[in-house]
Amino acid sequence: MSDVQEATNQLLHVNLHEKQRGIHMTESVPRSESEHLRVTIGATVPTGFEQAAADEFQEKKKKRKKLNQNLRKEKIDNGRDKREERDVKKELSNNSLDSHILDYYEKPAIKEEISTLVGDVLASCKNETDESLKEDTDPKVLKFRVTCNRAGEKHCFSSNEAARDFGGAVQDYFKWKADMTNFDVEVLLNIHDNEVIVGIALTEESLHRRNITHFGPTTLRSTLAYGMLRLCSPQPSDIIVDPMCGTGAIPIEGATEWSNCFHIAGDNNPLAVNRAANNISSLLTKSQIKEGKLSWGLPIDAIQWDICNLPLRTGSVDMIVTDMPFRKRMGSKKRNWNLYPACLWEMSRICKPGTGRAALLTQDKKCFTKAFSGMEHVWCKVHTVWVNIGGLHAAVYLLNRTPQPFVHPSGQDKEELLSAKND
Repeated sequence: MSDVQEATNQLLHVNLHEKQRGIHMTESVPRSESEHLRVTIGATVPTGFEQAAADEFQEKKKKRKKLNQNLRKEKIDNGRDKREERDVKKELSNNSLDSHILDYYEKPAIKEEISTLVGDVLASCKNETDESLKEDTDPKVLKFRVTCNRAGEKHCFSSNEAARDFGGAVQDYFKWKADMTNFDVEVLLNIHDNEVIVGIALTEESLHRRNITHFGPTTLRSTLAYGMLRLCSPQPSDIIVDPMCGTGAIPIEGATEWSNCFHIAGDNNPLAVNRAANNISSLLTKSQIKEGKLSWGLPIDAIQWDICNLPLRTGSVDMIVTDMPFRKRMGSKKRNWNLYPACLWEMSRICKPGTGRAALLTQDKKCFTKAFSGMEHVWCKVHTVWVNIGGLHAAVYLLNRTPQPFVHPSGQDKEELLSAKND
């Protein structure tokens, strides 16, 4: 049992006894412990993706229910098989009983060998039991820290004071040792006005930095990258492209969570492509260490290219998921007016007509709306998810590729679309 599981069980045990004490005073009929025990698991999600998180929870709940049903069915089948096996063994035993008795009396050495073997096994079991009892009588003392998050203006205490006093109570009750850096368990104390919620952190650090080792000025949070990918519902064997990948947060998250698809990370900035390649290499190393064996690789590749002239066949891509330039840290408003139409047009070329889809993130909503207004024959807007990114009010546009075949532009239209390359 892990330290976090052990700590959780101890906290639940205290909560259970507190509830039982109140129940015995008000009800004469005792009820089962499970009827009074309630555990709430909380999670933070990027603003705008709350429904996606709820849908994912329901999916996992259905999968768990189906798995439990299969396990119960398998257990019933195994029980039936074991009963049949016992009946067969009983019949065979009755038929061969005379030969076993003969062996016992005519070959007494068999009895001696079995006794010696049993004696050794018993001695071994005794040693293991002694070791187990020793561990139980001398349990490891857990180290913990308390992290307090407080919101409200009418409190007469600070977050540090609340964490200190609550930590002292935890230490007195459980006899745990306080350690702010090298801790086994992190106890969370969330105070919002008059409401207090106590819990235990299930992850060592925030998941929005997972799988990323080399960061850049526009590195997207992994949690947001996952939400964007999920909006497009990746299917097995899909080709998923991020044409403006930066440090590769989106395709790396995709390769981790949807390994049955192939992910392509591309950018026109050689430094960004290098960082993406380093992140892919770090992820591969981490995967090999976790599995304890060499791996053939990950379903992902990185390449430097021009977003307005991608080296991909027409209609060869199932999904496009990308973080477009905001003109805040990278790019400029003037360049976006030319870049966005050229990007959308080139994306419509490589995306499969009728089944292709795209999730595009941008804070430059005015520029995107203007560019999209001329692309409605190749792109259909399905949904818009409003998100908050570091205080910036951004949007994720979910698009579907229409069945309209791609027609290469010519003349003046082509010059206007490619003018972004010269700005």
